[in-house]
Amino acid sequence: MPKGQTSLNTPITTLNITTAFGNSIIKIRKIDSFLTIKIVKRIVTLSGFTENIAVFHFLMHATTYRSNTYKNKERPIIINTHFENMDIQQIKQRFGIIGNSFGLNRSIDIAVQVAPTDLSVLITGESGTGKEVFPKIIHQFSSRKHGPYIAVNCGAIPEGTIDSELFGHEKGAFTGALSDRKGYFEEANNGTIFLDEIGELPLSTQVRLLRVLEAGEFIKVGSSKVIKTNVRVVAATNVQMQKAIQENKFREDLFYRLSSVPISILPLRERVEDIYLLFRKFANDFAERYRMPAIKLNSEAKDILTQYRWPGNIRQLKNITEQISVIEENRDINADVIRNYIPFHTGDNLPAVMENKGSGESSFANEREILYKVLFDMKKDMGDLKKLVLEMIQQDGSINVQGEHAHIIQKLYNQEVDISNSPEPSTQPVIIKNTSHNNINDGIEDTEEFIEESLSLEEKEIELIKKALTKYNGKRKYAAKELGISERTLYRKIKEYNITN
Repeated sequence: MPKGQTSLNTPITTLNITTAFGNSIIKIRKIDSFLTIKIVKRIVTLSGFTENIAVFHFLMHATTYRSNTYKNKERPIIINTHFENMDIQQIKQRFGIIGNSFGLNRSIDIAVQVAPTDLSVLITGESGTGKEVFPKIIHQFSSRKHGPYIAVNCGAIPEGTIDSELFGHEKGAFTGALSDRKGYFEEANNGTIFLDEIGELPLSTQVRLLRVLEAGEFIKVGSSKVIKTNVRVVAATNVQMQKAIQENKFREDLFYRLSSVPISILPLRERVEDIYLLFRKFANDFAERYRMPAIKLNSEAKDILTQYRWPGNIRQLKNITEQISVIEENRDINADVIRNYIPFHTGDNLPAVMENKGSGESSFANEREILYKVLFDMKKDMGDLKKLVLEMIQQDGSINVQGEHAHIIQKLYNQEVDISNSPEPSTQPVIIKNTSHNNINDGIEDTEEFIEESLSLEEKEIELIKKALTKYNGKRKYAAKELGISERTLYRKIKEYNITN
């Protein structure tokens, strides 16, 4: 804890807390395990408290506090509360948020309440729901608002370079590291870093991130020096984290460390009352951008708009609104027009039918499993055919199609050999004779023998050098040019491998 500050966990009899916003006095009295907070005339009681939870629930607009020791042991705490009177609607206007649904308002309220603390926040929601706005709210309502704010899309950074991007690297740490480089965590010191698509983070990088969250320190790539950082981490993902944990794609300890305060953003289909508000906002924006009248929907078109499930959420609604604004000449949009732009608009609110597959039925997760099954089936068929051909050779071209060979003949001739339905089963086996040739061996084609190719680099070099020399009739200058090496290197290789013309 910084020098000159005190923890609310300290045994305190009375605290006089004076806000910088007005002259109101907040009194906190701890009796046994109960904390009584009196704010002017409002009293709230909490059993047991810690520094972060107390600030989170009761001093939600405080960003800084300082304590001094007095003879009477009363500690006045100075609190910055310039956001104290800002309500939800003002926050929406400031950050361009459209909607009045309860779920949206609740998410904004949680973001404002958690902002003054240093708790990690995990924002979850489907793609296109506007998760990137909430880290900005948290940053602007925190004591770090004058510090840097860096947004990082973890899914857009290649796995091989993400450690360098996040934590930096030393000169010469890897090929292409021509100079020292600061990572995002070092650049965001005393500020906020937003890690979008955190579910795409590689496991090796998750270990580094866990150390930053727990100890506030990291090591650059290629360095052994520990660097301290004071950064607030806000993460977001559209991945089902519990499923990712079960599939060993995400560390469980990191998930719990990130989700100190979870914020869930509802999909657009669960904010039906906000759909038309968003449509009007986008329509007016595009009308102003393209200098044309705004489009309007009739009642039937509004019903289609609100009944659609919007799998792409706000992003999809914005794109469709822009398409209609640009393409349609008539500014009054009816149901027939809007159906042309909304895919699969019929039956969107019907429940999905889940097929109950039997335990013996195979279900394929991806194309690779399908390919493996096809290859195994082909291998089994080849084994059956080899067995059948061998028996035909041993029996002079005749084979019994009853019993174990019936399914093989069925596959070969695409017809079923059924003996059970005959009225009087024959005691003699059904014989198929090969009449095309007197000698059965004449009808069998030799199979090509595949020899496993050598993977030795030395043998490949010798082979390519010989081919190049043969191609240019032993002229080493042209052979070296063909091989992409210097003539001197070619001489050395010829001598090393003892290659003769």
